[in-house]
Amino acid sequence: MPTTVNYRQRNGRVKRRYLRRRLEILGAAGREFRVRGFAETGMRDIAAAASLSPANLYNYFRGKHEILFFCQDNSLDRLIAALDKARRMRASAAAKLRMVIASHLRCLLDEVEGSAAHLLTAALPARQRRFLIAKRDRYESGVRNLIAAGMRSGEFVPADAALAVRAILGSLNWSVQWFKPEGPLTATQIADGFADYLIRGLLAKPDRPRRNPFEREPVPTARKSVWQEVRKRASAR
Repeated sequence: MPTTVNYRQRNGRVKRRYLRRRLEILGAAGREFRVRGFAETGMRDIAAAASLSPANLYNYFRGKHEILFFCQDNSLDRLIAALDKARRMRASAAAKLRMVIASHLRCLLDEVEGSAAHLLTAALPARQRRFLIAKRDRYESGVRNLIAAGMRSGEFVPADAALAVRAILGSLNWSVQWFKPEGPLTATQIADGFADYLIRGLLAKPDRPRRNPFEREPVPTARKSVWQEVRKRASAR
């Protein structure tokens, strides 16, 4: 007869496999949402992309709206965890904000491929939408407080912290509309360019923002290519 410890270990492995499979399905669904659009993507399309039968897919998700909710909820959990980590750092406000920006873009563009659906909250039922909006507001409030602390310390220029955080998060979230995984820029390179541009506008001194000491220095030419690529794609729209 298995011991309680063995049972818990086995149960934990089953849960991890289940979550891993849901994330794989999320990635497949995200690719379909990106190519077909959310409204035009059916569960059969997602099942085929995930190499599952439609019946097996329903063992993980009851419908594409549940996949969309899981995408949003999972992304917000990652964003809040990264924000909490940044706030605990013994570092400048600029370094903390840089980490938040980098984590935000890595989550949307790299870690959770299904985040192509990040801006589709309105497609969800009202109860799920209210839950996600409350969690999103919690995250936005945390980033706003981080910026406000930088303003109080004199590191950032005095400004409307609420307006600043909406400008920053708005530009980050919109990146899912033009980012291409097969494009020449990685999510890390884009995050580095965004952080340089957005933080520089907040700094009280015109110096270059200090980097998060836990991040590598990027290749010097990569930062320039970020904004060349963004401008090129913006003009082509």
